[in-house]
Amino acid sequence: MHQEPPFPSAPAPAGRRAVRRTAPALACTALLALAGCGGGGEPAGEAAPAEGYPVTVQECDREVTVDAPPERAVTLNQHTTEIMLALGLEDRMVGTAYLDDAVLPSYADAYESVPVLAEQYPSFEDLLAAEPDFVYAGFASSAFSADEGRGREALEDAGMTTYASIEQCADEVTMETVAAEITNIGRIFGVEDRAGELVAGIEEQVAGVEQALEGTEPVDVLVVDSIDGTVFTSGGAGIGTEIIAHAGGRNVFDDLDKVFADVSIEQAADREPEAILIYDYGEVSVEEKKEALLADPLLSGTPAVEEERFAVLPLTSSVVGNRVGGAVEEVAGQLHPDAF
Repeated sequence: MHQEPPFPSAPAPAGRRAVRRTAPALACTALLALAGCGGGGEPAGEAAPAEGYPVTVQECDREVTVDAPPERAVTLNQHTTEIMLALGLEDRMVGTAYLDDAVLPSYADAYESVPVLAEQYPSFEDLLAAEPDFVYAGFASSAFSADEGRGREALEDAGMTTYASIEQCADEVTMETVAAEITNIGRIFGVEDRAGELVAGIEEQVAGVEQALEGTEPVDVLVVDSIDGTVFTSGGAGIGTEIIAHAGGRNVFDDLDKVFADVSIEQAADREPEAILIYDYGEVSVEEKKEALLADPLLSGTPAVEEERFAVLPLTSSVVGNRVGGAVEEVAGQLHPDAF
């Protein structure tokens, strides 16, 4: 499995529509005279900021400033796409790319209205054709790859403001990180009220789970993203560890200062997990991952595998995004079914 990007390439989920490419569509409108498009109008000076703008948000060690709410956004990676859809911003999107799972049913209709620029990451030329004013990525190192022509400098030089999820660079990823990410997008697009409601809903879900789990003993959990000679697992630097903790568990590799990491089979077995959380996505099914765990001479001797105590979570639910509250509920229900 590739570690950059964190997830391997996967085929489109069942029911995924064909890629639709946008064509350049910006035309002169009522601003014709002001902008000097077409006829003999004088070129306008720099446009004044919109009311309530400029807005500046902190993205790790950089500031992102917009002079008006973006009107032509492109999202790269599913969790960024779903944050936009959860905030009701599909009408501000001119493209999206790179799904790992099926889009949540509640967003399916909205998602269908947004052009898909590529099954994985679009080329620089594909981005240019969509004419975005804002590009929002989940994984900056891969989505904004200079080697593939999508470096931030090139995109910014072409008039695109860029922003990437703060999970990949936060010193400590907590539920506050989730709130900060959603709040940032809400501020950028001028929908702070919607962002506040979304954050409050997530916090309410998590609080309800914690109340249901009062008095239960935490379960030692090994995350298995993939297993093939090594175990690709969740480290302590991502939201996965927080999801497990709020769901009544403890990530056995929470001491690894990485979002995702490769560990040896021996290391995984030595942690003696009591439950295994399998991330579901891509070509390798959950059942195939379970079979690999059951067949491994070391891991098959751990309490989790001996008791076949497996939990499953869609990959997109394991990163900072709007699914985190639901992920806590989902994992808790599988780790502690008697509490629900």
